Amino acid sequence: MRTYILRRLLISFPLLLAISFITFLFIQLAPGDYFDTLRLNPQISPETIRMYEVQYQLDKPWIIQYLCWLKNILKLDLGYSFTQKNPVTKVIKSRIGNTLLLSFSSLLFTWLIAIPLGIFCAIKQYRFWDRLFSAFSFIGLSIPSFFLAILLLFIASLTGIFPTGGMRSANFEEFNFFIKIIDILKHLAIPTIVVSLGAIASLQRIMRGNMLEVLRQRYILTARAKGLPERRVLYTHALKNAINPLITIFGYHLSDILSGAALTEIICNWPGLGSVMLSAVRSQDIYLVMGTMLISGVMLIIGNLVADVLLAWFDPRIRYE
Repeated sequence: MRTYILRRLLISFPLLLAISFITFLFIQLAPGDYFDTLRLNPQISPETIRMYEVQYQLDKPWIIQYLCWLKNILKLDLGYSFTQKNPVTKVIKSRIGNTLLLSFSSLLFTWLIAIPLGIFCAIKQYRFWDRLFSAFSFIGLSIPSFFLAILLLFIASLTGIFPTGGMRSANFEEFNFFIKIIDILKHLAIPTIVVSLGAIASLQRIMRGNMLEVLRQRYILTARAKGLPERRVLYTHALKNAINPLITIFGYHLSDILSGAALTEIICNWPGLGSVMLSAVRSQDIYLVMGTMLISGVMLIIGNLVADVLLAWFDPRIRYE
C-alpha cells in the first residue's frame, strides 16, 4: 500500500502540470486581459500599465509566461493578484481555511445523513417512510442551490434564528471562546444545509439502490437461512458491499464541494475561496485563477487517493501492488 500511495503521488505531478497548462492556455485564448480594464481608467497612465506588464513578465509570449510561473512555483511563489492587491499565496491562505471549514462540515453532514437514510429506506422498501423520504429526495434534487440559499436567508431574516450572512457577528471579538465557536456554527448552518441538500438526496438514492441490490444476493439469503440476527446480516455482511461504490464517489465529492460551494459562498456572503475564484475569472486575474485551479486539482487528487485507500480498507478483495 505504501508503494502504491507513493506511486500515485508521483503520477499526480504530471497530472497537475497538465491541469495548469490547460488552464493557462484557456485564459490566454480568452479575449483581452486584466490590463484592458486599467486602460479604460484615465487616472492610470500607459507607463504604469507597461511597468506592471514588464514586472510580471506579461509582455512576453504566453508560453514564456507559463514557464516563468512554473519556475516561481518551485520557490512557493504563486504570483501576484492584481484584483486583491496581494500575493496569491496570501490571498489563498486567508480564504482557504473558511472554504475547507464549509466543505468538510457539509461533507460530514451529507454522509452522516445520507448513508443511514439510504439503509433505512432500503429496509423499509415501498413502505410509508421509504415513499416519504424518496419524495423529499426528489424535491432536494430538483431545488436549485441558489434558490434554496435565498429562501433560507429570507426565512432567517424573518425568524432571526440564524444569521443572514457572513461568518462572524459584529461583536465577535467580545465573546469568550465557546460563544465564538457557537457563533461560527450558527453562521455555518445555512451554507452547510444549502451545499449538502442536493448531495444528501443523491447519495441517499444511490445507497438505497445499492443496499437493495446486495440484499437480493444469495449469500444474504444463506446468512438469513442460517439464522443470523438481522442486524448482523445488514450491518456486517450487506453494508460493506453496498457502500463500496459510494467510497469511489467520495473522491469526486471532495473536489466537487469546493466548486459547488462557490455559488453558496457568494449568496451567503461566506468569506471563502469561491467568491475569490469567481472574481478572478471575471477580471482575468491570471495568477489568482492559476492558484485557485491548482488548489482544486490538489483536492481532486487527494480525494481520489483517500477513496482508493478507503476502498482497500473496506474491501479485502482489493489489493494494490
